[in-house]
Amino acid sequence: MSSPARFQRVVAGIQKLYPIAYADSSWDNTGLLVDASGVNKSDKFHILLTVDLTQSVVAEAIKARSCLVLAYHPFIFRGLKSITPNDPQQSSLIKLIHHGISVYCPHTSVDAAKGGVNDWLALALGEIKEKSVIEKNAAEEDVGMGRLVTLSRAASLNELVPKIKKHLGINHLQLATKKDPDTAAITTVAVCAGSGGSVFRNVDADLYLTGELSHHEALYFKEKGSSVVICNHSNTERGFLSVLKEQLARELDDPEIVIDISATDKDPFVVV
Repeated sequence: MSSPARFQRVVAGIQKLYPIAYADSSWDNTGLLVDASGVNKSDKFHILLTVDLTQSVVAEAIKARSCLVLAYHPFIFRGLKSITPNDPQQSSLIKLIHHGISVYCPHTSVDAAKGGVNDWLALALGEIKEKSVIEKNAAEEDVGMGRLVTLSRAASLNELVPKIKKHLGINHLQLATKKDPDTAAITTVAVCAGSGGSVFRNVDADLYLTGELSHHEALYFKEKGSSVVICNHSNTERGFLSVLKEQLARELDDPEIVIDISATDKDPFVVV
C-alpha cells in the first residue's frame, strides 16, 4: 500500500473508532489539524500517541520519523493570523510540517465514544452495577459526555481512593468531603475525564470523579454532602492511551504500521 493510501486508511480508522460527529463542535477543534501527508517516507508508517503535543513530544516524533502524531488534546484552538517561532506551540507546528509529520486530534470524540476515555475511567471504581451517559448524543445510544455509575455494592472512600490511584498510575489525588472516609457509603459516582464542571452541573451523585474542578464547583458539591476526587486534568486521560493503542492496532491490522505511546508526555503539575 502506498504511503498516501495508508495515510488515508489510518485517518479513516481513527474516525471509525471516534467519529467527528461525536465531538462537541460548539467549542472543540477535532480532526486532522496538520496534514503533511505529501512528504514521502520510505520506512514504516509510525504513529505516536500522546495526550498533549508538547515540545518534547515533537522531538520524540522527529527522532522516530513519525508520520502521524495522534494527540488527544487539540493544540490549535484559535485562528492563527501569523505563525512565528517565538510562540512555543507555533514553533512545534513549524517543526512538524518541516519534518512531514501530520497531527490528528480526536479529543471530545474520544470522551463521548462507547469504549472511550470515560468508560475507561469508570473502570477505576471496581465492580459496576449500572452505567449511563450523562450528556447523551442525540444520534447514538451509549454515546455522550460523562458517565453516571452505580456500584454493585456501597463502598467507602478509603476503598475507592486506592483503586483510583492504581488505575490511573498516580501516587496522590485531592479529596473534598464532609464524610468519614472509613464509613461513607458511596453507591453513585459521576465520572468525567479532564474537566467535569459543566458535565456535572445537573447531576446528583455521592461522589464526583474528574481531573479538575474550579474552587467553587468543588465547594458546592462538598457543601451539599457529596464527595469530590480530583486527579489533575490529564492524569484522568493518559492511561487510556494504552487502550487506544490496542484499539488502533486491531482496527488498522497492518504490519507496516507501528504505534507507540510517547515517553515524555506527562501532566504539567507535580506534587512537591
